[in-house]
Amino acid sequence: MPTDAVRADDPALADRAATWVGAYVHIPFCRRVCPYCDFAVVEGPGDLRAPYLEALKAEIAADQPFGGPLDAVHLGGGTPTSLDPAALGAVLAGLASRFGLADDAEVSIEANPEDLDAPTAEGLAAAGFNRVSLGVQSFDPAVLASLGRRHSPEQAGAAIAIARTSFASVNVDLIFGAVGESARSWESSVQRAVDAGIDHLSAYALTVERGTPLARAVLAGAPAPDPDDQADKYLAAESIAAASGLVRYETSNYARNGHACRYNLLTWAHGEYAAFGNGAHRHRDGRRSWNLRRVDRYVERSPAAVVAGEEQLDAWGRDVERVLVGLRRTAGVVPGIAGAALAGSAAGERLIAAGVLHAVADRLQVIRPLLGDEVGRALLALEPPPIG
Repeated sequence: MPTDAVRADDPALADRAATWVGAYVHIPFCRRVCPYCDFAVVEGPGDLRAPYLEALKAEIAADQPFGGPLDAVHLGGGTPTSLDPAALGAVLAGLASRFGLADDAEVSIEANPEDLDAPTAEGLAAAGFNRVSLGVQSFDPAVLASLGRRHSPEQAGAAIAIARTSFASVNVDLIFGAVGESARSWESSVQRAVDAGIDHLSAYALTVERGTPLARAVLAGAPAPDPDDQADKYLAAESIAAASGLVRYETSNYARNGHACRYNLLTWAHGEYAAFGNGAHRHRDGRRSWNLRRVDRYVERSPAAVVAGEEQLDAWGRDVERVLVGLRRTAGVVPGIAGAALAGSAAGERLIAAGVLHAVADRLQVIRPLLGDEVGRALLALEPPPIG
């Protein structure tokens, strides 16, 4: 499968990921949009699915290949499994035709538990998908209702069992910190996920994103997630995962040996990846660019006209970005110019003294991930070193 059978937090694995290339494909359709979601998605069946798929395949066919085949593919959304496996397989076939797929490529797809029955899982596996990421979010019915999720805890458990029979690697997404979620409820959700035999766990704090129904509710007086409560739940998740053999290898991600997410690893290694679909972001040749967010506008344009904007950083900016994303990994990052500047700055020295940041000659690591934002702010505040 995707990664060698080594610990997910192995520094050599983290560094090797910088040599991989990948592709992200955005499927924006959802039966219902969750109240906390700010992704580029559309609700309901609509009449844009067929033209969207045609536009997507045209964008893929018009893109420039990398120097080698894709090491990782990720179909996200939205809800990719709102489309049938044959349609998703056609998208994957287009990627394989244009870019090629490495023999050991990770080919991952996001799915909602209520969508993943046995025929769907078997169809996706037959189409070439070897990893699935299930949006379980919680095993507590009250929490699921507050998050606007449509599945039951029983459906989540059934979907995990089905996934384990069809895919080489199974991830479960959980969200912590919903108002009204008790510590016991959260710990039970994490325990149920790992006891189900998953290979990978992603645990994210509920955030209030501008423009979402959740944000409007908070502005109207509804309680917001409590940061202290979320910090406690973060630590609880790490403890339960570790006791079950899942190693934390990134701020929010845990994996058994050999099951670290290859697509995630290459993005955190500042690697290169193509991206297709509305709102999709790519990183190629040192440049970041992103597509039009609205589905109707994306469908109307030719492949050459779907890019909404781009950013080209200078050498200093690229190295700052490399360190910023690389420090999310437990393995940390080779310091380089920006990392050395951070470690030698007054703010960096304070973070090292406080046990937040660890610096040695060939590695810079965040030891206390709950304070990772402080490290990021210190890094972004640095001035580039003088030239010459």
